[in-house]
Amino acid sequence: MKSALSPTSTSIDLSFKVSGMTCASCVARVEKALNAVPGVEHASLNLATEKAHVTSKEGVTVDALFSAVRKAGYEAALAQDGAPAEIAGAMPSWWRVAASALLSLPLILAMLAMPFGKDWALPGWAQLALATPVQFWLGGRFYKAGWKALRAGAGNMDLLVALGTSAAYGLSLVLLWTQRSHAGMQHLYFESSAVIITLVLLGKWLEERARYQTVAAIRALESLRPATAIVRRDGVDSEVPIAMVRRGDTFIVRPGGRVPVDGVILEGSSDLDQSLLTGESLPVAKTVGDLLTAGAVNADGVLVAQATAVGGATMLSQIIKMVEDAQAVKPPIQRLVDRVSAVFVPVVLAIAALTFAGWGLANGDWQQALLNAVAVMVIACPCALGLATPTSIMVGTGVAARYGILIKDAEALETAHAVTLVAFDKTGTLTQGKPAVVAIVAASRPEIELLQLARAVQQYSDHPLARAVEAAASQRGIDLLAGANAKALAGRGVQADVEGMTVFLGNARLMQELGVATTTLDQLAAQHENAGRTVSWLAVKGDSGVEPGGLLVFGDTVKPTAQAAVSRLDQMGIKSLMLTGDNAGAARFVAEAVGIADVRASLLPLDKARIVAELKQAGQKVCFVGDGINDAVALAAADLGVAMSTGSAVAMHTAAITLMRGDPQLVAEAIDVSKKTYQKIRQNLGWAFAYNIVGIPLAAFGYLDPLIAGAAMALSSVSVVSNALLLRRWKPAATIQK
Repeated sequence: MKSALSPTSTSIDLSFKVSGMTCASCVARVEKALNAVPGVEHASLNLATEKAHVTSKEGVTVDALFSAVRKAGYEAALAQDGAPAEIAGAMPSWWRVAASALLSLPLILAMLAMPFGKDWALPGWAQLALATPVQFWLGGRFYKAGWKALRAGAGNMDLLVALGTSAAYGLSLVLLWTQRSHAGMQHLYFESSAVIITLVLLGKWLEERARYQTVAAIRALESLRPATAIVRRDGVDSEVPIAMVRRGDTFIVRPGGRVPVDGVILEGSSDLDQSLLTGESLPVAKTVGDLLTAGAVNADGVLVAQATAVGGATMLSQIIKMVEDAQAVKPPIQRLVDRVSAVFVPVVLAIAALTFAGWGLANGDWQQALLNAVAVMVIACPCALGLATPTSIMVGTGVAARYGILIKDAEALETAHAVTLVAFDKTGTLTQGKPAVVAIVAASRPEIELLQLARAVQQYSDHPLARAVEAAASQRGIDLLAGANAKALAGRGVQADVEGMTVFLGNARLMQELGVATTTLDQLAAQHENAGRTVSWLAVKGDSGVEPGGLLVFGDTVKPTAQAAVSRLDQMGIKSLMLTGDNAGAARFVAEAVGIADVRASLLPLDKARIVAELKQAGQKVCFVGDGINDAVALAAADLGVAMSTGSAVAMHTAAITLMRGDPQLVAEAIDVSKKTYQKIRQNLGWAFAYNIVGIPLAAFGYLDPLIAGAAMALSSVSVVSNALLLRRWKPAATIQK
């Protein structure tokens, strides 16, 4: 980031916190206010992290920016550059929604019974007692947000809720006060205001909950960054805070330690688990001259390295920034209701005023004029609008969850209907994600003995290949032999004494060092490696020297439902693509097995995100499916991110949809249920707007009194809820079992 103190800079980048925002329209107002400051070139806000990013010319002061934010009705404070992303507030509490629902329940029963001629209304004083805390205590946030919108010269859903519910509540107060002069109990509209506030509060809670979970992805990535590093200066090794490591410093990575910054190895060799970059389950051998990436875990050797990138320049920091930036992108459909409300609110107010003036001037009956004007306000009250989205989301996400599909937020529902291409990660997504013994090639000893010796030599190891050998031996019922003097050979393999022999298990480099003749097996080993498999050589040192025992071949196995998953997408008219960090041979093998023609291999996380961006620019609506930390950037960059619950927490936090069983067949089902839910949202919003288009003119011309307007509003709500409940009939394909 360029500093405002830099005399040679032509532009300044500044980040700061903005508090008090509640919805996308708040973001739009703050962005508009900041962009209006003279000298500001571009301003953007991330609602999830409550951070503003401003690029401006020299001379623009922080005070000017903060003043613009305050005039828009919000607060601003400086944020430390490079500090970890913070969640905007605590996990949203559900108690407001629950309290509002409990208070509104007796009123809801009466409202739902009205269209059927049943009068279950409570006494007026009881309705007032129940509705008042909902209106002014639990619904107070809508008055505050609506007032901010008015000050900014705009309208939003909060203002619409505040005006509509106030009209219904205010009319009810008037009728309750005057009903003593009438023979019978007049209908009151407290239920309208209470139900609207309850449902809109529910929608706000769902939005805030999704926002909290989204930011958790950034925090999970931050946890991969170690707090300290061992730095060697003047021949002395000392542990220092990570912020004190400088480019060019020499640092030490001990066995089991996490690489603190990006660097290049100066001394030593080891196996490193760098799955956050490659997504592959097997550790990678590293030696002098190889690159290290911050966050990777060292297995068994001591490494001395030189720092090549620190702080925000490391690969991990770039991944974190890209995830944060990708999550800040706002889909246009999400602003639909606010955009319509911005026009709808002043139009309704104007119609109500014209109704009042028109009737009063026409016949002099100002009381009737007021009732007609209030009828316009009541029937325009956004009850159906408030119900349209949350009810569809609740039913759709509920039925999806029954079949192992966890939909995080409404944004996924707004996106999935247009998906044209699904990009799959390979390891852990289309495959099991862990190595297994897929072949044993005997040289001088039987296959069973080879597996038995391999199990004995690494029985104390936690290496993924050791676990694969253990699983294969256990499956075949092979007895465990005792091993002694076990030793890890950094970057090459392991050795141990077994029944009077020294057994070696490792890579071809180890065989060369031991002088083992491998000519007879070299060609077969190369064939397996070209197919993307890992080959371990076993050799035995006895009285006659070291002789080759044979090969153990390890490979990832394709999930049994992967081919059916790709086929189902093809039937839906959705293309499939594979993006993997694994080598081309392994990628082709899996792609052919599942039926994917387009394969991109040997990719880093930023490569995956770049390809996703290119596909989007080419007009594709991209869904990315992954399970690892290395997939976080692509998951965030895609139009729709889908994660496997069997993978990393980072992937699940970043993705909009999580498949709880890790079954790739659920990808098509997630898209299908999202499409159905989004269709219901559109149908409900269409019904709500159509209802207003028909109802408002009828009320304005005196054909609907407030009582009928309230009944019509209740009927519209019942219709919206009933339409959403039809989603409960959704079921996945017959091959997917609950």
